[in-house]
Amino acid sequence: MSSSTSFSDRRPSRLVLGVAAAAPVLAAAVLGSFATTPNIPWYDTLAKPPLNPPNWVFGPAWTTLYVLMAYAFYRILRLEPATPGRRAAIIVFFAQLVLNAAWSFAFFYARSPQLGLVVILPMAALLVATIVLFWRLDRVAGYSLAPTAFWVAFATYLNAGIFVLNR
Repeated sequence: MSSSTSFSDRRPSRLVLGVAAAAPVLAAAVLGSFATTPNIPWYDTLAKPPLNPPNWVFGPAWTTLYVLMAYAFYRILRLEPATPGRRAAIIVFFAQLVLNAAWSFAFFYARSPQLGLVVILPMAALLVATIVLFWRLDRVAGYSLAPTAFWVAFATYLNAGIFVLNR
């Protein structure tokens, strides 16, 4: 590399971008697990709506969704930083990710299906916005978040059903 090459001309390696994409998603997953795991006994006592899956389904489902989220985010991070719409997409992605982790604290840690609904509804809206913004930049990134949107829609149904059945 010549001495005239500026720092901004250097692209981060795939490894650096992969870590940068995975770290916040992993943080959200770990925080969510921290709030959820000790409260599973409480959850088991709640009346559940029809179609509620067994508890063992949630771990593999969320693990898969978090991997897809990190992959989608990686695809956006590897775009040129000056790409129009990239910054907004990243901001909205982080906003929905924060609400993703916050939902576990609202629903499980606070043991409040009502508060869970207060969090999951804007989270779902921000997730859809993220999909649109990602799709405009990289269709694979947008499509990679679609399973999360379907799962969050299903989780919203479950959350609402639990709220109604346990008032």
